[in-house]
Amino acid sequence: MSKIVELLGANANDLLSHTCKGITKEQIHLTSPDFIDQSFMGSNRNPQVLRSLHQLYNTGRLAGTGYMSILPVDQGIEHSAGASFAPNPIYFDPENIVKLAIEGGCNAVASTYGVLASVARKYAHKIPFVVKINHNEFLTYPDKFDQIMFGSVEEAWRMGAVAVGATIYFGAPESNRQIVEVARAFERAHELGMATILWCYTRNSAFKKDGVDYHTAADLSSQANHLGVTIQADIIKQKMSDKNGGYNATKHGKTHPKVYSELTTDHLIDLCRYQVANCYMGRIGLINSGGESKGASDLAEAVTTAVINKRGGGQGLISGRKAFQKPMNEGVQLLNTIQDVYLDKSITIA
Repeated sequence: MSKIVELLGANANDLLSHTCKGITKEQIHLTSPDFIDQSFMGSNRNPQVLRSLHQLYNTGRLAGTGYMSILPVDQGIEHSAGASFAPNPIYFDPENIVKLAIEGGCNAVASTYGVLASVARKYAHKIPFVVKINHNEFLTYPDKFDQIMFGSVEEAWRMGAVAVGATIYFGAPESNRQIVEVARAFERAHELGMATILWCYTRNSAFKKDGVDYHTAADLSSQANHLGVTIQADIIKQKMSDKNGGYNATKHGKTHPKVYSELTTDHLIDLCRYQVANCYMGRIGLINSGGESKGASDLAEAVTTAVINKRGGGQGLISGRKAFQKPMNEGVQLLNTIQDVYLDKSITIA
C-alpha cells in the first residue's frame, strides 16, 4: 500500500477516500470470487462459455479474485508494427508477447490471429488466448478509420482460444455495419463456447468540439458500453473517462440533465462508476485500457488508472504499450504493480 500511495502522489488522499454518492456501491453488482455464478448462471450463456469465463477469471496472479489483468498487443495493426515495436524490437517475435503475459502474471493475452496462431500449439494451454478478430487497417492512404474482419471465429476456436475480442467504433459512419458483423461473430463465439470481449470505442470527428476531445466523455463512452452489452459482450473494454458533457457539446442524440447533476460529478471515480452502470450495473465487467506509453510516468499513470477502475466498480486493466514498449523485466514489474492494486484489500469500492 505504501508503494501505491507513493505512486499516486498528491492525488492519493482524493482517490483513496472518495465516496460515490450519485450511483452508490450498493446499487452495482460488485465483483467477487464467485462473480461468474452471480452474473452468468441465470443468463443464456451455455456451460462451455461459463467454463471459458472461468479460465479467464482464474488464471494468473489475480486468479479467484474477480479481477483481471490482460496484456493486449494488437497495436502492430492499429498503430503499425514499427510505431508499436521499435521501442523494444523483441516484440516483433510473437513468442515474446506471450512470454510477457505469462511472466507478468496476466489472466490472458489478447492479440491478432497471426500472433497467436504462430505459437498456439506451444502456449494455448498455458495461458488463455483472446483472439482479436477485427482491426483498423492503417496502411491505406489517406488514413481511414474503419474496423474490418481479419478472420473467422471458427479459426480462433481451432487454435484453442478461450475468447474472441473485437472493436466497434461507435458513432462512426461505418458503425452500423460493424455492430452487425460483431454481433454475429459474438453469437457464433458463444455457440462454440468462447467468451467475448468488446473494445467499445467512440469515433467521430464531430466528437471534438471547440478544442475539446469528447471521445472519452463519460456520457458518450458509457452509451458505447451500453450498446456493447446489448450485443452480449461478456467483458467491456473502455478508455478511462476524463470528462463529461459530450452529448451537450455535440447537440446530437439524447441525454438527461440528471446524468450530470445527480448521477455523476467531475470526479474521475464517479465518471468510471457511470461507465460501470452502463454495463448493466456491473453485471458485465468493465476493464479500462492503460493508454499509451509516456516513459517515466507510466507506472504512476497505470496505478492511478487501476485505483480509479477498482474503486469505481470495474474489474481490471488491459494494459499493453506501457508494458511491452520497455525491457521485459520492467514490463513485468509494471503489470505486477497494477495487479497489486487489485490484490490490496484496503483499496475498496467507493
